[in-house]
Amino acid sequence: MIQRLPRHLLAAHGLAVYGFLYLPIVVLVVFSFSGSRYSTVWGGFSLKWYARVFENEELRDAVLNSLMVASVATLIATLLGTLAAFGIQRRAFRGKAAYQSMLYLPLVMPEIVQGIALLILFSMVLKWRLGLATIVLAHTVFCMAYVAAVVQARLRGLDPRLAEAATDLGASAWQVFRRITLPLVWPGIAGGALLAFTISFDDFIVTFFVTGPGASTLPIEIYSMVKRGVTPEVNALASLILLASVCLISLSIFLQNQHMERQHRR
Repeated sequence: MIQRLPRHLLAAHGLAVYGFLYLPIVVLVVFSFSGSRYSTVWGGFSLKWYARVFENEELRDAVLNSLMVASVATLIATLLGTLAAFGIQRRAFRGKAAYQSMLYLPLVMPEIVQGIALLILFSMVLKWRLGLATIVLAHTVFCMAYVAAVVQARLRGLDPRLAEAATDLGASAWQVFRRITLPLVWPGIAGGALLAFTISFDDFIVTFFVTGPGASTLPIEIYSMVKRGVTPEVNALASLILLASVCLISLSIFLQNQHMERQHRR
């Protein structure tokens, strides 16, 4: 009994941690189906708050803005972050350590510092009008760091002898990259892109500083709604965002598993 006690304590601790993390999310999802107009009072099963979300024109515009910003920022960040990761991992040049440190600085810099710095750059230095364009550029800055970190970690795990063997067999540098390196690095690129999209779609602090009139994203719109009180409509919207996040994570895991299965078949 004494020998089995630590295992029971560990299981109880694990349940307590998962309960602390996910129980509020479960409560939020459950009350999103409540028919009551109060967010914490159960009023019978109803889907009317989900209908209200789709009928809300301001929310639709905010969702479209967030999807557009996240898509464009992810595309640019994935391209630049992947190139930066290849350059850092495969090339030796003067100032490499300093360049790498500056590239990954957005990962550790407080978001409020990034937001203030970008606001000063856009509005005071460049004299640009704040809007969706400035949000895209701001998101690209920190998303690129996440993509570069994921891709570089993938590059570190590659066996350089594979490329050397292909070169010895007469393959050109482009053929080695297209047929050897890119297929092996692709799961890292896809994972970094999905991570960048999720972070960009959910970002609030940096977006709050660099947004302008008529350029409200979904987190900004939710914040303005919450200031008036948490309603079941907010619960429904948060549940839909949770569902989208789970789908993205599941897609990332599925793509990586598919890639691993193809590699094993070979």
